[in-house]
Amino acid sequence: MTRNTRLTLAAIVVLMLVVAGLLAVDRRDEVPAAKTAGGTVDTAMLVRDDSHRLTTAADGKVTLVEFLDFECEACGAAYPAVKQVLAAYEGRITFVVRYFPIASHPNADLAARTAQAAANQGRFADMYRLLFENQTVWGHKEQPQTEVFLGYARDLGLDVDQFQRDLDDPATAARVARDRADGEAAGVQGTPTFFLNGRPLSDLRSKDDLTGAIDAALAG
Repeated sequence: MTRNTRLTLAAIVVLMLVVAGLLAVDRRDEVPAAKTAGGTVDTAMLVRDDSHRLTTAADGKVTLVEFLDFECEACGAAYPAVKQVLAAYEGRITFVVRYFPIASHPNADLAARTAQAAANQGRFADMYRLLFENQTVWGHKEQPQTEVFLGYARDLGLDVDQFQRDLDDPATAARVARDRADGEAAGVQGTPTFFLNGRPLSDLRSKDDLTGAIDAALAG
């Protein structure tokens, strides 16, 4: 084999590895919908005692769970519809939020820890709202957005020193990681992923699809 042939083959191998790497990144960034085998998922895996509930139904008949990433643009796009659903079904359904930060989103894990640090002071719902309503301000920035998130803590009147300690506490990171581990065990592959009474909703295209599924569950 001549030297030129060897160089050509080496260049081809390198090119193939680069293409494969780019495809892998693209697949991560697309955040595909979850696919769960076997139908419903054990509710105990989807809803833990310490899971965050934005609304609670006394009868416990219908539970909607969302695995989300605060930096995910699709989650941000879904947020207004989710907000409307929560207002329309308040007290009739239980809505549970679970963390599922995507590794390719530079501030996703930090944002989840921010929400959890706020939750430690009883303000999860308010931080949830601020993170989504300001996603275009802090999202997809390469630098950590810690100062921005500290500003949100101040806006909410939180104890900022406690917030900072909780933000950096390994227990907070572990809390976020447990949510993600539950999501992976449930078959979640991307965000947002919704489960209604343990059944993955993989064909949602609009708010009407979501409310239709909820109405059917309430009537069932």
